[in-house]
Amino acid sequence: MQIGMVGLGRMGANMASRLIKGGHEVVGFAIDRAAVDAVAKDGAVPAYSLEEAVKKLAAPRAIWVMVPSGTPTEDTIVALSKLLTKGDTVFDGGNSNYKDSMRRAAMLKQSGIHFLDVGTSGGIWGKTEGYSLMIGGDKDAADRVRPIFETLAPAPDKGWGHVGPSGAGHFVKMIHNGIEYGLMQAFAEGFNLMKHKTELNLDLHQVSQIWQHGSVVRSWLLDLTERALSENPNLDGIAAYVEDSGEGRWTVQEAIDLSCPAPVITLSLQNRFRSRDAAPFADKLLAAMRNQFGGHAVKKT
Repeated sequence: MQIGMVGLGRMGANMASRLIKGGHEVVGFAIDRAAVDAVAKDGAVPAYSLEEAVKKLAAPRAIWVMVPSGTPTEDTIVALSKLLTKGDTVFDGGNSNYKDSMRRAAMLKQSGIHFLDVGTSGGIWGKTEGYSLMIGGDKDAADRVRPIFETLAPAPDKGWGHVGPSGAGHFVKMIHNGIEYGLMQAFAEGFNLMKHKTELNLDLHQVSQIWQHGSVVRSWLLDLTERALSENPNLDGIAAYVEDSGEGRWTVQEAIDLSCPAPVITLSLQNRFRSRDAAPFADKLLAAMRNQFGGHAVKKT
């Protein structure tokens, strides 16, 4: 099957490679000409403008957009809406807000263009292990491009599925990432507790290896934790500073909007905020208040 891949960052390039190996013809375009040249060496048909990419695809076209969420995705889809024709399909495989996906689907529908919001998980390992794909949009449109999903997924019948109407794919991916925040935080806190129990002299890498087999907490995330600890047991050179991609925030906001409790996910997001402040004013104020009401000593900087 022929497909256009717009956006050839690390994940986009890896997806293009997997599609090519699966027997699909990929037309690759990115703003970075070197990225296009690189994917061409992998077997893709190069395109050096969005217009050229569209021209090199036979109707009905299928174009996968894999660019950063927000303005880059918006601009790309608006540009495609002016180049594509009735019956074509646009996929958004990035981490877009599901409300934006619902709006974009409605916009493209006016021109008879199908839009599929595809929540995509797999990171840098997806090229070899396959991607988990959560698909929202018209089911008939998704069925027509089924071979693409079957190739990108871990297996033709595993790791992917149509989950609902427009926006559903990115909504499910948003919740997926919120759960990921909570799981990561739980592992981090547990290993931190073991690190602090110095009198037992625990080998944290060994513990992670033990848990990989038979334990109820065994998981791919634990496998990655084991890998990190094997490479750098004390995590030397890594700052205690954790970014967030935005989807955790959206998940927490959705919980608020729905009056649906999500305390673990919310606290895990808050902890990431905390990690970015080397000397929190709030903690300084706590120390000052203890000094004011009880005369407790204040540690000076």
